[in-house]
Amino acid sequence: MARISGVDLPKNKRGVIGLTYIYGIGLTTAQNILTAGKISWDKKVNEWNDDDIASIREAISQMTVEGELRSQTQMNIKRMMDIGCYRGLRHRKGLPLRGQRTKNNSRTRKGKRKTVAGKKKAVK
Repeated sequence: MARISGVDLPKNKRGVIGLTYIYGIGLTTAQNILTAGKISWDKKVNEWNDDDIASIREAISQMTVEGELRSQTQMNIKRMMDIGCYRGLRHRKGLPLRGQRTKNNSRTRKGKRKTVAGKKKAVK
């Protein structure tokens, strides 16, 4: 089993898919890493030899991935909240950031519905 950047890669998946389990590495980056290391994309993770794993580790060590990238993202969000910019305020309120409507949708961001009691009718 290959362990790269603190992540155990699934051994029965193709190498290009296995690398995407590392936070900060998508499909295109995984393809570029394997191409630079002269490793076939179709080669499964358990078929990699020590030289292949070493070349992949070398390529990934020059990138910002996993914990460092997560903390960098959180610091960016915290900075936006501290300076009070629009995106920071939306983060603070737990609302969508990128111009989506909130009247009907955005349940993922807003959470479960909170029912508000209706108005009482006036007595005549």
